[in-house]
Order: sequence, then C-alpha cells, then structure tokens
Amino acid sequence: MSRTVFCARLKKEGEGLDFQLYPGELGKRIFDNISKEAWAQWQHKQTMLINEKKLNMMDPEHRKQLETEMVNFLFEGKDVHIEGYTPPSE
Repeated sequence: MSRTVFCARLKKEGEGLDFQLYPGELGKRIFDNISKEAWAQWQHKQTMLINEKKLNMMDPEHRKQLETEMVNFLFEGKDVHIEGYTPPSE
C-alpha cells in the first residue's frame, strides 16, 4: 500500500515516495514532504540542468549547485531557469 504525503511542491495530497532517494537530512525531508509526481518533475528538470549546463556530477561544486536548484524547486516553489531554453508552445 502506498503512502500519502502533503506535497510541499504541489501543495496537495499525493502518493509518497517508496523510499528515501537522497541521503541525509535533506533526503528525509524530501521523503516526508515530496510526492512521486513532484519528484518526477524534478528529475526532468534535473536532467535538463545537467545537460544544458554541462554539469559534471563528479565535481563537488556542480553537485552543490544541483542540490541548491533542487531545494529551490521542491521546497521554495522556484522554477528552474535554463539560459536559452524556450519551452515548446502548445
């Protein structure tokens, strides 16, 4: 049976993550407060950030930058801005 959380990103009840996906206190905070839907949104944005900014996950500075973007996206409601990216028009 799945867990339900009140998602800090989406501001609504949603299916919780199955297990802690990120280490430490931040990982616990994500597990307790972020839904699967919001996490999937973050994964999409994360991939774009890594690719467009050519981040190297072996570089501690790049990992810190990505973590900051993650906190801003998941908990502070800020969208990820990628220089030069224009979303497709519908």
